[in-house]
Amino acid sequence: MLASARKSMPTLDYVSIVRSVYGDRRALLAGAFASALAAGLSAYKAQSLALYLVALAFLGVGLIRYLNMRAFWKAAIESDDAEAAEHWEFRAVIGGGLVATVYGVWCLVAMVLVDDPYAELVATSLSIAAMVGVCARNFGLDRLVTIQTLLLVFPLSIGLMLGGDLYHPVLAGLLIVMLVSFRKLAADIRSILLSAVHGRVEASRLAGELDMAMSTMQHGLCMLDENGAVTVVNERAVRIFALLEITDLLGRPFAGILAELGADGRLPYSAVDRLIDMADKRASGKVLLCLPLGRYYEVTVSSRRERSVMLFEDISERIAAEERITFMARHDALTELPNRAYFSDLVVEDLKARRAVSGPTRTICLMIIDIDDFKHVNDTLGHIVGDQLLTEVALRLRKAVPPDAVLARLGGDEFVVYRRQIDSAGAAQREADRILAAFRAPFHLDGLTLSSDVSVGIVTSQSGDDDIDALMTKADLALYTAKGDGKGRSQIFHTQMDIDYHYRQRLKTDLREAVRTGSLTLAFQPLIDLETRRVVTCEALARWDHPDLGSIPPSTFIPLAEEIGLISDLTAWVLESATAQCSLWPGDVGVAINISARDFRGANMGWLVEQALLRSGLPAHRLEIEVTETAVIEEHDVALGVLRNLAAQGISIALDDFGTGYSSLSYLNALPFTKLKIDRSFVVDIGTNPRALRLLTNVARLGRDLNLTVVAEGVETQEQLNILVAHTRIQQVQGFLFSRPLPAHDIVELIAHFNAPPPPEAITRRHG
Repeated sequence: MLASARKSMPTLDYVSIVRSVYGDRRALLAGAFASALAAGLSAYKAQSLALYLVALAFLGVGLIRYLNMRAFWKAAIESDDAEAAEHWEFRAVIGGGLVATVYGVWCLVAMVLVDDPYAELVATSLSIAAMVGVCARNFGLDRLVTIQTLLLVFPLSIGLMLGGDLYHPVLAGLLIVMLVSFRKLAADIRSILLSAVHGRVEASRLAGELDMAMSTMQHGLCMLDENGAVTVVNERAVRIFALLEITDLLGRPFAGILAELGADGRLPYSAVDRLIDMADKRASGKVLLCLPLGRYYEVTVSSRRERSVMLFEDISERIAAEERITFMARHDALTELPNRAYFSDLVVEDLKARRAVSGPTRTICLMIIDIDDFKHVNDTLGHIVGDQLLTEVALRLRKAVPPDAVLARLGGDEFVVYRRQIDSAGAAQREADRILAAFRAPFHLDGLTLSSDVSVGIVTSQSGDDDIDALMTKADLALYTAKGDGKGRSQIFHTQMDIDYHYRQRLKTDLREAVRTGSLTLAFQPLIDLETRRVVTCEALARWDHPDLGSIPPSTFIPLAEEIGLISDLTAWVLESATAQCSLWPGDVGVAINISARDFRGANMGWLVEQALLRSGLPAHRLEIEVTETAVIEEHDVALGVLRNLAAQGISIALDDFGTGYSSLSYLNALPFTKLKIDRSFVVDIGTNPRALRLLTNVARLGRDLNLTVVAEGVETQEQLNILVAHTRIQQVQGFLFSRPLPAHDIVELIAHFNAPPPPEAITRRHG
């Protein structure tokens, strides 16, 4: 009750209430003079010195309060300075208490010391009137109103109590109740006013926040009234409609604006009709609008109580991002051509449309294009150059194929072209020829000049039953044939390719089963030492006798084994079987096993050799490992480590088919070779071609100079043998002159024949 109002209200309200107390200085001064005049008149009438003193007190207190008011306004306290406001509240309480005390003393003096009805009437009526003024003026400060009420009512009540009859005390009680009610009235006024002020402030705050929200929000906003007219619009919406050349929105029917935009094509009819329908029905939903300059807006319509609000959200970036994501999902990142999945979707869709049309079906064409020797480019020049080459290849293909063709990248170095309609197989061949011609000019890649050809597999079809998988398979078969015929060419699919394909697929399946069940066999071809004419080694060769197809040559099933990842299993079987057989041969005759590049890559060769020797009990020096130059080049690092470990165990290492690969003296020096096998192509015409003989002689001399045992492969005639003996330093020979590859039981007899003492006087020609 007597605490400062600072503790019971917000700072802004508190400072405002304190200011209101110091509101009108002139009115306060006029009230003081009026009260002093009334007291002076009553003093004159009653000839009372005490009343004259009261009149002077009114003048003194009035002057003090006036000066206090001037000081307050001169201080100019801030609206948030509660501490200063509390100081001035205290001064206002002091001033208000003084004036209330004067009014109370006036009443007490008039009733007790002066015996004059007029003086009593004037003092009482003006004091009560002053209390009304207190409530009206100081209602905001409960402490001030309470103190003033107490200081005035207490002397007034004492004066009435001393009236000497029953009526005056009753009147005192009634006055006390009335004056106390004035305090309650002041509190009610304060509450009402503050509520109104707070309501106005809150409304102003909400209006400001709404205005800020509408002006700063990222979406355009339009509000429609119950008649469909635009009543509220923010700046963003104004700018959006400005793009559509609509500058006046407020007050206009929204349906009319939309109808105008739809009539001249600035907005699509479907979107306009849906928006008008939603606005008319006060429905809710979303509509996508495409505006000029490629801007997309999503319009969200919300309706309630006959009013609608439309939000225009700019989703252009989201649409662009979605389109980019869709493009990335459907296209190759490097060439920006359709990828395999998207290409398949396009072709499947076209094939369905083709089947749905009655009448003759149109001829379609599918071509698979493969870059020749692309792996070599990646391996020698790096993947960056490889990627640049792929990008340039895509550009050339775009120019070479017709505009309506579907061009895609399948992956790696393979591209594919689909033609929805083509005149004939001859027309497809001519288009393929244009593609091949596009690659005759070399590529210029960051200072590199690189020539690169492509091979093309083609399939055409008039059948309505073909699906994409069948077309791709046939084009792949044609491509395989084109590459097998020398690369840099095209090939149209024909039925025999399909027959060959299924034949190969059957062989792959049956080969897996044959390796799993051990149905393969070994044949052995001897190597003869020219000095002793004895068998020193036998080369182990895998043989496959198919139960239905007969004998399958190694040139067929060995590449198949490499293709299906079976070569390491086959090599492991040959190692096991050959070492086991060799352990049964007499003397120190060894066995040679061929190792491919894929064996280095896919198997632990060191472990396989160790296990084979352990199980067979064959000494390491009787085992010979033959590798080709191609295997050494493709897996150089792995081959180097494996071969060195094998050589350290005493196993012989032979370089097979020397002269047919990328012959390099560095390999002879770096790898632990003990034997050099010269390919039969060097031997075949030494009897008729002196140049061939000189070449063979020099190669043999090179091998001997490097401390290698030199073997000539493919010796088939006595003449060739005589020339080798007479003109070269070759130490061992291998060929049909001595024996074809023989099964295990026959090779034992051949070894016994050649190696039996005493040595034969002549080597008899033998055909297996």
